[in-house]
Amino acid sequence: MEEILVVDGYNIIGAWPELRKLKKKGHLEEARDELLDWLTEYQTYSGRKVIVVFDAHQVPGIGRRYDDKRIIVYFTKENETADELIERLVKDLHHRKRQIYVATSDYTEQRVIFGQGALRISARELAVEKEVMEKSIKRSVIKKNKKIKSNIFSSLDEEMLKLLEDWRRER
Repeated sequence: MEEILVVDGYNIIGAWPELRKLKKKGHLEEARDELLDWLTEYQTYSGRKVIVVFDAHQVPGIGRRYDDKRIIVYFTKENETADELIERLVKDLHHRKRQIYVATSDYTEQRVIFGQGALRISARELAVEKEVMEKSIKRSVIKKNKKIKSNIFSSLDEEMLKLLEDWRRER
């Protein structure tokens, strides 16, 4: 079954302390970039397709969609909220062979998308998934490095191992 995660971008930025801090300092674009970087890693790790929606309802324009680092990013059009676009995406993407998750802490939005068959992930739950993923990747890298180190010596014959050990002890 295909899984899709639709993320309310500014809702997550406002909920995660490190991103909220960047936003408050006037670095909204940097906060967006950090979120997109992490979501790109998350997509690779989880296997879920990721779509991010940013609310641009106060900005004139027709809205836009673009692919950024293998994830799909939407900016809403003029007079459209992120919630409206997310609801439309959930409706359009709904399929019996597809599970859609929406990451938002907006309670009203959670109820609406749940009624359309999507499951919700709160900003806090997504942050927990982020921590679990980062720890898992770190453990995997450490395990891989240990394996590489052990494989170097496992490929040497007994005579070479003895020679290296003698050399190490002389130092």
